[in-house]
Amino acid sequence: MAKVLVVDDEKLIVKGIRFSLEQDGMQVDCAYDGEEALSKATEGEYDMILLDVMLPKLDGFQVCQRIREFSTVPIMMLTAKGDDMDKILGLEYGADDYITKPFNILEVKARIKAVMRRSHRNDTSRENSSQITSGDIRIDNDSRRLFIKDKEFNLTTKEFEMLCLLVTNPGKVYSRDVLLKEIWGADFPGDARTVDVHIRRLREKIEPNPSEPRYVHTKWGLGYYYQK
Repeated sequence: MAKVLVVDDEKLIVKGIRFSLEQDGMQVDCAYDGEEALSKATEGEYDMILLDVMLPKLDGFQVCQRIREFSTVPIMMLTAKGDDMDKILGLEYGADDYITKPFNILEVKARIKAVMRRSHRNDTSRENSSQITSGDIRIDNDSRRLFIKDKEFNLTTKEFEMLCLLVTNPGKVYSRDVLLKEIWGADFPGDARTVDVHIRRLREKIEPNPSEPRYVHTKWGLGYYYQK
């Protein structure tokens, strides 16, 4: 049974989402502000967190960022705005998907299931190859840890998955559209800017000089590739 944490300060929205998810056999916990959400995410184990952006005490971006310090649980952001910046910020802080209010609950459920399917598929793929070593890089898929020259780097879920794909296929150039499909899935509603955001954040974390990358390179007009 999938376990979902729904976080929103509008109790009617939470009630409606909870009822609909429970009708599909999911177990649902609820939180109504950022501090409560962070506490529950710290203490419990969830298959998905549905997280509103506008929350009391801590906003959704802050909650997402803090959760990413200790967990790779899939996070879907809810935003009341159609502003692209909200979506990009959510992805930069480590969210896996986003949906804009007002939304259709059927779309929410479909997107939750799609994200969890991708997460399960990626977990299964990682189990088949627990250790990846290439040049200075060592990836432990079982613990989802990255080491470069024996120094550990903390990555978000999508940063980790994207680096794994590139490292296991050195020299192969992946277009932004292909990376979007491989990492986020064909049903992800975002565009290629999502990939650019994650590549930039990945470089900021692992490259000695992000403007002159050593590991994740750009093939101008084509896409991105890894080089030992």
